[in-house]
Amino acid sequence: MLKQRTLKSLTRAVGVGLHSGQKVELTLRPAAPDTGIVFRRVDLPQPVDIPVRFDSVSDTRMASTITPGGVPGGPRVQTIEHLMSACAGLGLDNVYIDITADEVPILDGSSASFVFLLQSAGIALQNAPKRFLKIKKTVEVREGEGARLMWARLEPFHGYKLTFKIDFNHPAVDATGQEVSFDMGSGQYKRDIARARTFGFTKDVEAMRSRGLTLGGSMDNAIVVDDYRVLNAEGLRYDDEFVKHKILDAIGDLFVCGHHLLASYTSFKGGHALNNKLLRAVFADASAYEFVTFEDESRAPVGFAQLAPAW
Repeated sequence: MLKQRTLKSLTRAVGVGLHSGQKVELTLRPAAPDTGIVFRRVDLPQPVDIPVRFDSVSDTRMASTITPGGVPGGPRVQTIEHLMSACAGLGLDNVYIDITADEVPILDGSSASFVFLLQSAGIALQNAPKRFLKIKKTVEVREGEGARLMWARLEPFHGYKLTFKIDFNHPAVDATGQEVSFDMGSGQYKRDIARARTFGFTKDVEAMRSRGLTLGGSMDNAIVVDDYRVLNAEGLRYDDEFVKHKILDAIGDLFVCGHHLLASYTSFKGGHALNNKLLRAVFADASAYEFVTFEDESRAPVGFAQLAPAW
């Protein structure tokens, strides 16, 4: 049987929120089978649990934000996508995440620090079958026209692979790789995707900060680009780091469905909003998906039965 996974022990992290600039502490704890990923706002007078689900996403401007039942204005946790991406990349199913503010810390702007934290805690197999969300037919969402066109698609596939293409029409970004495909069954999430950092353009920073966004952003936790070049002294971690970060985000955004996917995902210029719209389109059509388990591990996609090692 291909089993569910949780943490062996608890682990902690302290950082600042990218948008809020607030100091925040995370405590990641083991959870029982079929719990899923659950955030707990422990800073509130009465702690509030917010299970991660596709319909708990209440805001997708600049990041993915969840609230109980997806109700706007409720207790929230924002910028969850990098941590969710790390959980998906390591095949985790059940984790409690205690958080002392309303935003997950940005740490270094990628998922690498979260991968390190999770693997340091250790990964444990649980005596319950791992449930996958299997896409049975193609589902696609599109927005805009002409130069503003963007789209995202899920198609049937025995495994989980992602392909993303960007088009920023910016000299620094255009000089890097514009399209990347990644197969989760390769077992190389940590090496090939996790270190890709979020990025921003100096021309947008002032406008965002006037709206109370990116207050915690810096070159320590983001790639910063002016009109012509990357400003970070150390340059890029990958020669296609921009598009790889879009794949990292997509892995996190799609994992809010509550299950690991069996699908092929393709997107052109998509983002948090389009990814959540895609999940909602899937769940709106009962013929588009089913939940599956693998009693015989040999029937699972290649690489899916391997347990991510502890550091």
